[in-house]
Amino acid sequence: MPTATEPRPAVLTAVDEAARLRALEMLDVLRKGPEERFDRITRMAQQLFGVSAAAVTLVTDRVQVHKSQHGPMALGDGPRETAFCDHTIRDSETLVVEDATVDERFAHYPSVVGSPHIRFYAGHPLVGTGGHRVGALCLVDENPRSFGEAEQALLAELASWVQRELDRTAELDSAARVQQALLPRCVPEVAGYEVAGMCLPAGSVGGDFFDWYHAADGQLVLTLADVMGKGLPASIIMATVRAVMRSTTRHADPGQALTQAALTLHEDLERTGRMVTLCHARLDPERGDLHYADAGHGLMLLVRADGSAHRPRGGGLPLGVLADQTWTEEVVHLGPGDTALAFSDGLLDLYDGTMDSLDQIAEVVRDCVDATHLVDRFTVLARRLGVRVDDVTVVAIRRTA
Repeated sequence: MPTATEPRPAVLTAVDEAARLRALEMLDVLRKGPEERFDRITRMAQQLFGVSAAAVTLVTDRVQVHKSQHGPMALGDGPRETAFCDHTIRDSETLVVEDATVDERFAHYPSVVGSPHIRFYAGHPLVGTGGHRVGALCLVDENPRSFGEAEQALLAELASWVQRELDRTAELDSAARVQQALLPRCVPEVAGYEVAGMCLPAGSVGGDFFDWYHAADGQLVLTLADVMGKGLPASIIMATVRAVMRSTTRHADPGQALTQAALTLHEDLERTGRMVTLCHARLDPERGDLHYADAGHGLMLLVRADGSAHRPRGGGLPLGVLADQTWTEEVVHLGPGDTALAFSDGLLDLYDGTMDSLDQIAEVVRDCVDATHLVDRFTVLARRLGVRVDDVTVVAIRRTA
């Protein structure tokens, strides 16, 4: 442990500092405000050590930010150059300052000579991707105190709890980037039709997905699926289902495609205890026919140009229920001005969560000028609600001519 009189590195190299700031940015925790997963740790630390405050701090290029704090002493964010934690991130060991008033590095700090009159500080560094130190779990008190090896070990153990939460954030963010990359990057061009889609997971990642591509015969193949569950487990199954659907559906009609995919996926779904509701379709642009098969999904809405709306017939069990399940093909005809909308049940949750919401959804369809406008409306609604209980996925097809 460095003592009060030991010099510490004055500055980080420009390269190290740039890498450190990138690691902090990749964690993406600063903009999220207080989070209970960090608050519970600072509450425990403050109570265990009986200090005036415990905090999880993050150090940017200019300021120290308190991501979480607990205790009777209020700690304000402030300039990095007068932050104790800026010294902590310059070393891999716990920094202990038993009496800041007699330590030449800190005795002149505003937080020492003035409010909140910090005397004792102990901080253990936290790291981001690449091992770059981005902040600290720290303890402060208004009275000087000693801090032995056993206490330092306990602080390090609590810091490892914070570290696990930061690592989980980094993993989820990386998984979210991968999942977003699996969604379609471009809107398909189909003469006489508008196509649009969106997928917003309830958390960083989710179990919904949509996909589309042109088949060799010029028809547009579309899939919308909802894996039971949320988070990373559902996202892993989602990627598997997407890959299987892509490999088995290029030349088959929708009913045959679902039957083949279900046979391929059944063992994996059975072992993981997952089911997948799914709507798979082929659009014949020349005839205006939308051929589809429904695997327990049942969430499709057809809104005609005259304003009338109805649910096309669904049917069949979800994938993962029976190995020998088969699905039949249904077809709806799209005339000029007609819109077909497929969506996950997360869209219902943006309203009252029941099928009664279909009237409100149909009204949004009638009110929108094109498919992109329609999907944008649902995207804005989902984002406006903030915390969502389920993933929200929508695919819209509107015939224009």
